[in-house]
Amino acid sequence: MFSWIFMFWFLQINKFVSAFTYNISRCYSEISEEFHHKGDVVIGAFFPLHTFYTGKKNPHSTIPYYYLDNHIQYNFKNYQYILALQFAIEEINGNPNLLPNISLGFDFYNVRFTGKYILDIAFNWLTALGERNYIPNYNCKKRNFTAALTGTSWITSAQIGTLLQLFKFPQINFGPYDLLLSDRGQYPSLYQMAPKDTSLSLAIVSLMVHFRWSWVGLILPDDHKGIGILSDFRKEMERNGICLAFVKITPETWTSYVAKFWENMDETNVTIIYGDIDSLEGVMRNIEQRLLTWNVWIMNIEHHVIDRADYFMLDSFHGSIIFKHNFRENFEFTKFIQTVNPNKYPEDIYLPKLWYLFFKCSFADTNCHMLDNCQTNASLDILPRHIFDVAMNEESTSIYNGVYAVAHSLHEMRLQQLQMQPYENHKGMVFFPWHLNTFLNDIEVKDKRSLDWKQTIDTEYDIHNIWNLPKGLGLKVKIGSFSANAPKGQQLSLSEQIIQWPEIFSEIPQSVCSESCGPGFRKVTMEGKAICCYKCTPCAENEISNDTDVDQCVKCPESHYANKEKSNCFQKSVSFLAYEDPLGMALASIALCLSVLTAFVIGIFVKHRDTPIVKANNQALSYILLITLTFCFLCSLNFIGKPTTAACILQQTTFAVAFTMALATVLAKAITVVLAFKINFPGRMLRWLMISRGPNYIIPICTVIQLFICGIWMTTSPPFLDQDAHTEYGHIIILCNKGSAVAFHSVLGYLCFLALGSYAMAFLSRNLPDTFNESKFLSFSMLVFFCVWVTFLPVYHSTKGKIMVAMEVFSILASSTALLAFIFAPKCYIILLKPDKNSFHHIRKETPSRRKTFF
Repeated sequence: MFSWIFMFWFLQINKFVSAFTYNISRCYSEISEEFHHKGDVVIGAFFPLHTFYTGKKNPHSTIPYYYLDNHIQYNFKNYQYILALQFAIEEINGNPNLLPNISLGFDFYNVRFTGKYILDIAFNWLTALGERNYIPNYNCKKRNFTAALTGTSWITSAQIGTLLQLFKFPQINFGPYDLLLSDRGQYPSLYQMAPKDTSLSLAIVSLMVHFRWSWVGLILPDDHKGIGILSDFRKEMERNGICLAFVKITPETWTSYVAKFWENMDETNVTIIYGDIDSLEGVMRNIEQRLLTWNVWIMNIEHHVIDRADYFMLDSFHGSIIFKHNFRENFEFTKFIQTVNPNKYPEDIYLPKLWYLFFKCSFADTNCHMLDNCQTNASLDILPRHIFDVAMNEESTSIYNGVYAVAHSLHEMRLQQLQMQPYENHKGMVFFPWHLNTFLNDIEVKDKRSLDWKQTIDTEYDIHNIWNLPKGLGLKVKIGSFSANAPKGQQLSLSEQIIQWPEIFSEIPQSVCSESCGPGFRKVTMEGKAICCYKCTPCAENEISNDTDVDQCVKCPESHYANKEKSNCFQKSVSFLAYEDPLGMALASIALCLSVLTAFVIGIFVKHRDTPIVKANNQALSYILLITLTFCFLCSLNFIGKPTTAACILQQTTFAVAFTMALATVLAKAITVVLAFKINFPGRMLRWLMISRGPNYIIPICTVIQLFICGIWMTTSPPFLDQDAHTEYGHIIILCNKGSAVAFHSVLGYLCFLALGSYAMAFLSRNLPDTFNESKFLSFSMLVFFCVWVTFLPVYHSTKGKIMVAMEVFSILASSTALLAFIFAPKCYIILLKPDKNSFHHIRKETPSRRKTFF
């Protein structure tokens, strides 16, 4: 039993002072705190059957992390954990199809420790292990140890896991799911059976919304789980207009903090309590002792500890609502509990204690495990539900499924061993515990779902109502359910007629913060206050209110706007990018000026048509490009003025065709230069292309393709008149809707494709030996053109109204100006300001040096 002996040393601490007021016999206190159930393969179970607490934390003078005022109290409901373990093992041992000829057993250790004491024990044990190679009281009988079952506190599992991971020992945690324990880097062999609480905050907030509770309190443990759930609650509450009146973090020492903790608790009638049994033990005990009957407690756990017998009729937790994960009820377990008694399980040292306490039995003088004078009908199922519940709870379900997970893993490993060594079946199972990790990662439990079965119920909760009036009734009644996977509006299901509220309330409790507002105003939160605590303020722009106590004012119709008094809505005036507007006037003036400038350049080229710089680079293509640019500038005028259906169609078609011709002309100029200088030995086809001016055919071909795209656009989804009633206050802007966004972007994409093609061809011929080689200017103009339209798209989609139309006009003018400036400005500079370079004599002088450089 080496594996469990060192774990016992690891967890065992000094005995605490009992808090029971019963007349305890000598046998009751002398019975050991751990016991063993024989089996070929053994599971270690480490969980508490006690609740211990300390008031003032008076430290012991010699024992570290031990307090003189520790109090121990049996938590009888936790005994169900042992029964769930026993029940699962009996089922498995009785199943001939699961682990045949191999029996499961368990070693149970009652975990009782606080704080860092367990770490001190682990350190001392590890130090002693290195110094000694023997263990006192070691049993040499050969037993196979498989896995450790730990819970319910995450601290218990984490501290035990710190040691277990050194040996890669499989650890099954049956407590609430904890994100910290899912860290495979720190706990590579720890497996959590409980489902995640991924939808708990949504479920609880849905209940708040249902009862219109907008002002609630929240009590959380002082650990990472409390911090994590707090953000979840805040997010869901903000989304549903619910406010937190206070957030209380449970203290470690209640004596010095108890008065401050309960301050402002009466601000709300509804309080949420979230945490696990161990972290909330202090606050639950305080609530019970203070008899806080004016509050509805919304919890994810129920109070397990029976503090003491009293004669109060009222109970602080009567009317509380509990959210628990949805599990299928195990009726076989209930039948099993009815058969449990000390004679059936003599090794169970806790059954005699329960029979002694509740069924008036007495311990035999000769043997403390023997009982005398017991009731004949004594059974656990006759105990009150607030003391012991026969229905399998969430933790017991996790234990049950954890044992089955281990059993199926052992079964799979056994089958693998038999396949590898078929003649060693009689030797039994021989393995190391860490071998089990491979099978635990993906093994099926009893209901044929993988170990990740718990994810299927993460979003499903049962809602229970505590009936404990008079005190001692202790009923937990299911009043509804929640399923996050259900359609919105159908996630929460409640039976309100059977809900019992705290005795102070005669109807559904109300939990709100502020009074309502009058007509003409709306509610607004006050600075430094929660949104549920609000003041009244006038309606916002374009909103009116003619009623009282409204959350939002009523917006005027899109065709109307609110007056200054916010009492009436008036008709909006029509607006568009007109020539009379400063912006429209400026854009139209720029377009006309650039058109005149282009005509002036055409005149210069016609006047100097016989000069070398005009004849160079295909004179005809230059004239075509200049004429096309003129139309490009003029087409922008279609976007200015009151839009009509015809104008909307002409805007896009003239823009597309004019720019396609311009870019195709640039492409033809670039290809002409490449064909003239890059082909050393042209064939018949290339020679024909040069003589017949084949590159000039690029212009009609590219234009026809663009016309085809525009034809499809105008046929399927042409541009149409649209209205924008939101951009300018008091105005409705009339503008052209593109109709098909795909077609519009296809036109722009085709233009950018031509620009990139022209840029590529011009870039290839940038260093060719020609006196007036304009390839560099062509490539730079195409680069600027491409940048303008690539920049245009995000700006276009981020603006609205007249600004959006103005941006498109500006892009047309900017890209056209780039073509005019970068291609023709250098030529006009030479023609007008450097006429000496525009002569054949100058060309003859420069040509030899250029050819020498080229070759």
